[in-house]
Amino acid sequence: MSSQNAAPSTLRIAVAQLNPTVGDVAGNLAKAREARADAARQGADLLLLTELFISGYPPEDLVLKPAFLKACERAVEKLAEETADGGPGVIVGFPRQATERRHNSVAVLDAGKIIAVRDKVDLPNYGEFDEKRVFDAGEMPGPVNFRGIRIGIPICEDVWGELGVCETLAESGAEILLSPNGSPYYRGKVDVRHQVVLKQVIETGLPMIYANQLGGQDELVFDGASFAFNADRSLAFQMSQFEEAVSLSDWTKGSDGWVSANGHQSRLPENEEADYRACMLGFRDYVNKNGFKNVVLGLSGGIDSAICAALAVDALGEERVRTVMLPYRYTSEASLMDAEACAKALGCRYDIVAIEEPVHGFLDALSDMFEGTEPGITEENLQSRTRGTILMAISNKFGSMVVTTGNKSEMSVGYATLYGDMNGGFNPIKDLYKMQVYGLARWRNGTVPPGALGPSGEVIPRNIIDKAPSAELRPNQTDQDSLPPYPVLDDILECLVEKEMSTDEIVARGHEEAIVHRVEHLLYIAEYKRRQSAPGVKITKKNFGRDRRYPITNRFRDRG
Repeated sequence: MSSQNAAPSTLRIAVAQLNPTVGDVAGNLAKAREARADAARQGADLLLLTELFISGYPPEDLVLKPAFLKACERAVEKLAEETADGGPGVIVGFPRQATERRHNSVAVLDAGKIIAVRDKVDLPNYGEFDEKRVFDAGEMPGPVNFRGIRIGIPICEDVWGELGVCETLAESGAEILLSPNGSPYYRGKVDVRHQVVLKQVIETGLPMIYANQLGGQDELVFDGASFAFNADRSLAFQMSQFEEAVSLSDWTKGSDGWVSANGHQSRLPENEEADYRACMLGFRDYVNKNGFKNVVLGLSGGIDSAICAALAVDALGEERVRTVMLPYRYTSEASLMDAEACAKALGCRYDIVAIEEPVHGFLDALSDMFEGTEPGITEENLQSRTRGTILMAISNKFGSMVVTTGNKSEMSVGYATLYGDMNGGFNPIKDLYKMQVYGLARWRNGTVPPGALGPSGEVIPRNIIDKAPSAELRPNQTDQDSLPPYPVLDDILECLVEKEMSTDEIVARGHEEAIVHRVEHLLYIAEYKRRQSAPGVKITKKNFGRDRRYPITNRFRDRG
């Protein structure tokens, strides 16, 4: 870059989309240092890190703890001191305690000190976001003078919202906008981000770099896919999705302002590949960041446990995955064969633990109390609860996290047994409808995603995909004995959950009124089960928990 005394005409900006861990201030600082060293090797003038990078995002109520805020502040100060070496400056996000207020902030570091601090103005309070609960809104910001260049730094929602932060920055002299973000994944989110940024580029006439976090944090997956648009609306560069990277972009100032040409354009995955990689990343980070050495799951011979086994092996490697078949008298020979074939294809450990004796132990213990009653759902659920108990015992004995395997369709209508098949620490397919599960299984049989540790080829036997789904809790049972066909159920649920449509509107789509009302009723009365379910990767635009917070006690029914 030109000397600070002259008007700079070039600027080399490195964008780091990295995988921080919430609360690991020392580890996140180390990652920032490594990224800065990488940026220096690439010849960068400035390193752009993501929103609240030092704390990890979202830190939630951790920021209410003064000791945590002080630790984050000390880390930023240490990083600032290291910029005295003449290398790249740094823009880094951190939670900041002001005199009487607490902010989601960025610090601009250069020449051995913090040269500027900017606070987030627009605090999101919808869906998975709840920042107004823990942060105070900042004042409208002005640009930061970095080595003679006026840089505007709108923080995440400052770009997405309607408060005019970007417009204010442009009006107060910003030449280029650099936006640190923590934007979680859902299908199609990259296109949404592009449109949001393009709107600001058009309104301000300024180019914008959008740096996005990577990695899993509880139920959220941050997919990276950082990018930039020039002021003429052309895509300056596009970074990869679901992969850590530090990428350099060269910016040149001409008569029409700052422009970056010939930036790297990464291929972005779509549809099933994107969903699968999001599930894999979210699952891997949950297991690893929480310190689990391995996982265990019940492998029933059905599609849900098979796709979870494939995700587990792809995320962790076959040596860290144990599968267990837990057969009862109603378990078919086909299910036994399919489960074994799936485990063999994946290369993971496969054990069989029969549950006939423990189930009858429970039934014998309850025989006097149940005398004179007819066998039914209670006895069926004992099978599931016995399996859940055995899996938890294996977890306790060997330190393996239990993977629970219910899909969104079943969890929506309560087609799951509390303290049975719902037992577990994490569910990689919790936010996938049944038909999406089938789509991912077919896709995975034909493709090994980047970063996967599992084998190529057919890892989910064709028979598992083709056969009618069944819990096998009674003779000749299928899911459709109790539920509408999954294509019908999934469409109704998507209308109710994602789109908040009225039952009349759903009936107008061609669904039977009685079925729509029944599904709505099941959706509401299963809320208490979902509140007790394991966390799982968010894939759809509206998942249960963070995005959809319905009361457990709820008598509303939409009857027009």
